[in-house]
Amino acid sequence: MRYTPEVSLDEYGVSLQNGFLPHSPPLKTMESPYYWPWEHIVSDLPDHIRFRTIRQAVETLPVLSTSKLQGEPEWRRAYLLLAYLTHAYIWGGEKPKDVLPPAISSPFLEVSSHLELPPCATYAALNLWNYATSDPNADLTDPDLLSVTASFTGTKDEEWFLMISVALEAKGAQLIPLMLDTIHAVSIDDAQLACDSLLALSEGLKELRKLLERMYEKNRPSVFYHQLRPLLAGSKNMASAGLPNGVFYDIGDGQGQWHQYSGGSNAQSSLIQTFDIFLGVEHIATGGMKTNDAVQPRAKNGFMQEMRNYMPGPHRRFLEMLTRVSNVRAYALSHKANSPIRDAYNAAVMSLGVFRDSHIQIVTRYIIMAAKAKPPTNESTQVNLATSTTTHMRDKNEKLTGGIHGTGGTDLIPFLKQTRDTTKATASYD
Repeated sequence: MRYTPEVSLDEYGVSLQNGFLPHSPPLKTMESPYYWPWEHIVSDLPDHIRFRTIRQAVETLPVLSTSKLQGEPEWRRAYLLLAYLTHAYIWGGEKPKDVLPPAISSPFLEVSSHLELPPCATYAALNLWNYATSDPNADLTDPDLLSVTASFTGTKDEEWFLMISVALEAKGAQLIPLMLDTIHAVSIDDAQLACDSLLALSEGLKELRKLLERMYEKNRPSVFYHQLRPLLAGSKNMASAGLPNGVFYDIGDGQGQWHQYSGGSNAQSSLIQTFDIFLGVEHIATGGMKTNDAVQPRAKNGFMQEMRNYMPGPHRRFLEMLTRVSNVRAYALSHKANSPIRDAYNAAVMSLGVFRDSHIQIVTRYIIMAAKAKPPTNESTQVNLATSTTTHMRDKNEKLTGGIHGTGGTDLIPFLKQTRDTTKATASYD
C-alpha cells in the first residue's frame, strides 16, 4: 500500500480486509449466561412479534448490569440485542409504545455511551455487527454465504436485505486503501498514479452497483414494506405513525428522558460517506419534511452530517480525518478540462451518481410502489410507518414523490434525488 503512513486504520476501527465491518466475525451469542435473558427473547423475536407477546416478554426481564461485559465484541453484541428489543417493543403491537422500560433503557444507555452510539437500531446494530458465516474463511462479498444473527421477521427477505449491505461493506473495503493511495498520489503530484487509482475506483463503484441490484433476487417488496420496514422506524418525525413526542427512556424511580432518534438508514454507512468525502461531494439536503407547505429543517448541517452521529465513534473520526486530508477534487480541477486526471475524476463521480440512481430505483420499488399495494389483512389494524404512509398516499392522492417518510424521518424521494443530483453536479467539465 502506498497510502500516507501516518494514517493508522486500526485507530479508526477500519480493517484493511473488511473495511468498516469488524476485523473478526461478530459474536453470534453472548457467552455469559447472565445475558441469556436478552438472547432468549431475541432468538424468538419473530414469534413474539407475530403473536404480540413481545411487550409481555420484555416487561418480565430483569435489569441487567453492563459490568459483566468484556471486550468490544460483547459490547457490540449487547448493543445489537438491546436495539432489536427496543424496536420490537416500541413497534411490535397494534399501536407504538412511547415508554421504554428500565430493563432495556438502563443497560442500553450505558452500552450506547460506551460505543459512542445512540440507543436505537442503527446501521451498526442491524448490519455491521449482525452477520455470520458457516465458514470463517467465507467470502463476505457474497450475500449467499451470509446470515443474520438476529431478525425481526425471521424471513429470508429481511436477511437478504441486511446481508446485501454487509456484502457491499466487504466489497467496498477494497476501495478504502485505493482512495488513500489516491490522496497520497495527489500529495506528491503523481498525476498518473492518481488517474489510475480514480479509474480503478470508478470500476469498483460499478461493481458495488451490480451487487446492490441483487437486492431484487430474494427480498419481496410486500414483505419488506409491511413486515420489516415498520420495525426499522425511529422515534424522530414519527408523529403520524403514533409517536408525537418520541420515546421516554425510563431508567426507574421516575427517572428518565424523552428522546427522538432516527431509525436505521443506509445513510449511516461510513463507507458511502467515505466516497462522498473523498470525491468532494458536499450534501446540503436537510431531509426536512413539508408541513402545510413549509419545510421543517432537520439539521443545520444537513441529514448526511447528522447521520454521522449514528456511526460508531472510531468510524466517525475516520470520516473527520478524511475530510481534513481529502485533496482529490481540488487537484483534478487544477488540471484542464479533458485532461486524463479530470476525466478520471469525473468518471468516478458519475459512477457514484449512477450507484445512487440504482438506490432510488430500489426505494421506488420497495417503498413507493409497495405503499400502493393492499397490506396483509393481519397487519392492517396496526399503527406504524407503513400504515401511516399508505393512509397519507390514499388521502392526499400522492404521486410518486411527496409525503413518503424514510425510517429516519426524511421526506424520502426528494431527499434521495437531491443527494443524487448533488453527487453528479460535483463533476466538472469546464
